[in-house]
Amino acid sequence: MAAQALMQKASPAALGKLKCITVDVTGTLIAYKGLLGDYYCMAAKAVGLPCPDYDRMHQGFKIAYKDMATKHPCFGQASRMPNIDWWRVCVRNSFIEAGYNYDDETFGKVFKRIYSMFGSAAPYIIYPDAQPFLRWARKQGIIVGVVSNAEYRYRDVILPCLGLNQGSEWDFGVFSGIVGVEKPDPRIFEIALKKAGGIAPEQALHIGDSLRKDYVPARGLGMHALLLDRFQTNEAMRASEAGVPVFPDLTYAQKYIMSLQEKTEALVV
Repeated sequence: MAAQALMQKASPAALGKLKCITVDVTGTLIAYKGLLGDYYCMAAKAVGLPCPDYDRMHQGFKIAYKDMATKHPCFGQASRMPNIDWWRVCVRNSFIEAGYNYDDETFGKVFKRIYSMFGSAAPYIIYPDAQPFLRWARKQGIIVGVVSNAEYRYRDVILPCLGLNQGSEWDFGVFSGIVGVEKPDPRIFEIALKKAGGIAPEQALHIGDSLRKDYVPARGLGMHALLLDRFQTNEAMRASEAGVPVFPDLTYAQKYIMSLQEKTEALVV
């Protein structure tokens, strides 16, 4: 397992000398309330249409999103496609894949509701341990960065509306829809290290919920990494068995970091 090989390079003592922590967003700091397909169905109902099939709608979204992410990565940033146009095509294709092809006027009404909703805090919930962890890290003098495969509205609207503000919870953000690079491409972590002031990889720690998108590329670059497993997934269980540090939430991650910092201080003394 690639993660197991990467773990062999880890040095718990060095982890106590952290200068920067980068954190994933969805699944780590915040989560969706329900499934995305549910919101598409609600938008259709809100304009007087029969409620689409929820399961078909959710599957339709997954197909359309994957297709758009392949053709126009980073929410269109890579191909200079405006964010709203990227989502317009994605949403339309989601309905078509689910078997619903509305006329332009009707779809325009549905899309307006969906785009506005996902540009607000309404569909999201913040994990209760997120804000305390980020504030704790910054109080330790650690630079905190957000690294996410997300578009600009996460930075400008969604995170602030959820109480995760630049300057109090995080110091800088690297969002794929802005920088044009997305995880698991290690270049997104290189950008983060530069934003943190040119910090060396071994002085930084990344926390995320995906072995492939978060843990492996961060470790491959030489950063330390932890994996969060809020839902007891099989992937995380296998990763833990391979030696990857896996924790159920950020509270446990904080305790782990503190214990390693204490060990480092004891070695120095």
